[in-house]
Amino acid sequence: MVRDLEHYSAWRQGVVAALQNYRSWVTAAELSDGATEQRLARTLARLGDDKLSVAFVAEFSRGKSELINAIFFAGYGQRILPSSAGRTTMCPTELLYDPAWPPSLRLLPIETRAENLSTSDYREDDAAWTVFPLNLDSAEAMHEIFRQVSLTRHVSVEEATRYGLYDADDPDLPVTLDEQGRVEISRWRHAIINFPHPLLKQGLVILDTPGLNAIGTEPELTLNLIPHAHAVLFILAADTGVTKSDIEVWRTHIGAGAGRLVVLNKIDSMWDELRSDAEVAGEIARQQEHAAHLLGLESRQVFPVSAQKALVGKITGDAELLERSRLRALEDALFNELIPAKKDIIRKRLAEDLQSLNTAQQAMLGSRMRGIVEQLHELKSLRGKNQNVIAHMMRRVEAEKKEFDANLFKLQATRSVFTRLSTDLYTSMGMDLLRDHVLGVRDTMARSRFSTGMRDAVRTFFDGIHADLDQSERKIEEIRGMMDAMYRKFSAENGIALAMPMPFSLLKYREEIEDVEAVYHKQFGTATLLMTSRVVLMERFFDSIASAVKRCYKAANADAEAWLKVIMAPLEAQIRQHKDQLKHRQASIQRIHDATDSLEQKIEAFETSQAALEQQKARLAELAGAISIAINAEFVALDAAA
Repeated sequence: MVRDLEHYSAWRQGVVAALQNYRSWVTAAELSDGATEQRLARTLARLGDDKLSVAFVAEFSRGKSELINAIFFAGYGQRILPSSAGRTTMCPTELLYDPAWPPSLRLLPIETRAENLSTSDYREDDAAWTVFPLNLDSAEAMHEIFRQVSLTRHVSVEEATRYGLYDADDPDLPVTLDEQGRVEISRWRHAIINFPHPLLKQGLVILDTPGLNAIGTEPELTLNLIPHAHAVLFILAADTGVTKSDIEVWRTHIGAGAGRLVVLNKIDSMWDELRSDAEVAGEIARQQEHAAHLLGLESRQVFPVSAQKALVGKITGDAELLERSRLRALEDALFNELIPAKKDIIRKRLAEDLQSLNTAQQAMLGSRMRGIVEQLHELKSLRGKNQNVIAHMMRRVEAEKKEFDANLFKLQATRSVFTRLSTDLYTSMGMDLLRDHVLGVRDTMARSRFSTGMRDAVRTFFDGIHADLDQSERKIEEIRGMMDAMYRKFSAENGIALAMPMPFSLLKYREEIEDVEAVYHKQFGTATLLMTSRVVLMERFFDSIASAVKRCYKAANADAEAWLKVIMAPLEAQIRQHKDQLKHRQASIQRIHDATDSLEQKIEAFETSQAALEQQKARLAELAGAISIAINAEFVALDAAA
């Protein structure tokens, strides 16, 4: 696994190096404009911050934490995450590595659930977290710190209800109260373990979830963490089989698809000295097929393992026990699914970016080449001509320059229209408008204690968001249409070949918001709302919805702002270049007018410039090819290089 992630990291670094070479060269060759620089910077930032996330989801006591210990932490010679009978992980726990933070356990208190803020909203608020530093030299000390994620406390029914952790209408909950009528809840809402493990340092993020009930009560899991995980391991237990709640969570929150694996854990409970190995294997196979049938999968998609025996086998060096635990097959499947799937996503984005980059730079080089060719043609036509012809050519260049300046004046008039449309776009997708939508829903929720009224408020919220996005898309289309027309007109009037402006769409953000809405509808279907009083939970869920939509709006606004800043960049770069060429042509002819003996020298200089541009064109193609090779490199090549 470390090798696979190292190879993936090496592949990523190879792409980064190729992009940085390209960036340095186009900047030095003065072929970069605002749009090019922005696209390169964002592509490099995306590669630099690339993460691979794996979520472990199951009912409590299925062995999630033990499986994480067995796959990732056996090298420490003992359990790192708490793992014992009963419930151990009481809050969602992320394991990652960020070098900006010291090794530590960061914990978000459960009391934050009483506020109108999601877990994501608290990520940048350092003061909200309780931090425990980690002693990396002592596995035992770290294990003791990590026990914090299993701590609970007892609170009144009223307090638990305020946090959305108790539903008075659920007939199963009253029996869970202690003798004082109190509810046992987790002490913490969320945990982040910042740990310099080799896999985590390579960009892996592990999510350990509490029992399935937390998937319904912590909206961050349903809306953000699980859907965005690149791989989800859904863990069943061989000694309990597939329960009704297992099937419901699989269908509602996970489902079959790329990177979704089912683990049938605790197969050691079926090991029996009184039966032959073949009989035990047959029983495990039957359990495997039964689980696959209930979840609508093929049996090969269910992986029987014993996490506990695998951990023991790894720690003690017992190869036979490790083989019998069957963990290797799961590890191979996990990383064979995870890394190629993530790599394919990045490859597709990079290929699109590279095509746009190369088109823009080739257009700029082509424009320079045409300018040189035109000037060479003019200069060669002057051979043997008298002063009157040269003076006539000077007047023609002067006329071209005046016409060009007049077109620039028209361009300035278009800018005022562009500014007005840009303002309209910012208004239609502004954060103030979103805040008004959110406040409207919260106001309705405060006044309506009936689930149907709250459901109507959320539906109105999404309708308003979609209407804003529709309006914004129309403005984007209007801006893009105006810019396309302006580019074409300017190209035709001045004989300049221009690459069309960088496209932009809100489709990605619309799809993200639609995904959030789909999760909401799954979680709060009409029947559920009418049958169950889940008002506080729905309020908490809306907090996470608002947070998720806010993140989308912020990202969309940032992208729109960046697009508007650079949409004119290719045009402005070509204008500067064309203006310089006209200026040089005018100066060259003037000098020849003053001293006709310099004509051959000028022709020779332009021919040298033409040859240099041909070399630049070849170098640009070579650098673009190097990026393409790096993008399409396979691990086999990396192995050979190693």
